[in-house]
Amino acid sequence: MAHVEGARVRVAGFQPAQLLAALLGLALLAAGIVGSVKTGFGNFAGHHDTTLLGFMINPFHNVVHIVTGALGLLMVFGSGLARTYGWLMFAVYGVACVWGLMITGVVSVNPVSGLGNPLDLSRSDTWLHLGLAVVGLVIAVLPARKAIRLPESKPVEPAGEATDAPATGAKRRHVWHGRTS
Repeated sequence: MAHVEGARVRVAGFQPAQLLAALLGLALLAAGIVGSVKTGFGNFAGHHDTTLLGFMINPFHNVVHIVTGALGLLMVFGSGLARTYGWLMFAVYGVACVWGLMITGVVSVNPVSGLGNPLDLSRSDTWLHLGLAVVGLVIAVLPARKAIRLPESKPVEPAGEATDAPATGAKRRHVWHGRTS
C-alpha cells in the first residue's frame, strides 16, 4: 500500500450503526406510545394485567421505552453518537435483564427483592431485554465505513506532450474501498 502525504481517513456517509440506532429508537418509541395508550398513567409503577405483544407493560415501563426510543432518534445524527447510544442500550437493558432474572426467580438469590418490580417484568420481558442489550452491543461495536481523502496532486503529463490547461488545486479525490471518484 502506498503512503500519500496529507491523506486522511474519515468516517463517510450514513453508517450501519446509525441505521440500527434509528430502527431501534423507532421501535421502542412506538412500543412506549402504544403501551401508554393501553395502560394510561394510573398505578404508575404497579402491576397491570396489560400486555403488548405478549410482554407485560405498565406506565413506568412505557416511559422507559419512550425515553430510550427518543434518545435513539436524537443520537442517530452522528456515527459516534449512535455508538454511544448502543453502549447505553447495552448497559440499561443489560441491567433490566439481570434484574428481571432475579425478579422472576431464574437467579436463585435476589439481592434487590426489597425494591420490588416497578417495571412489572415477566420472564418474556427479561429475554426481550437481553435481546435489546445484544442489539445495543452490536450498534456499539459495528465497524464504520471510512473514506480516504487524498490531497489534489498536480496532473502528470505524459512525456513529450504539453498541455495549455492550468492546474487547479481546488478539487480533492476520494478513494472509497479502492475506487477513486
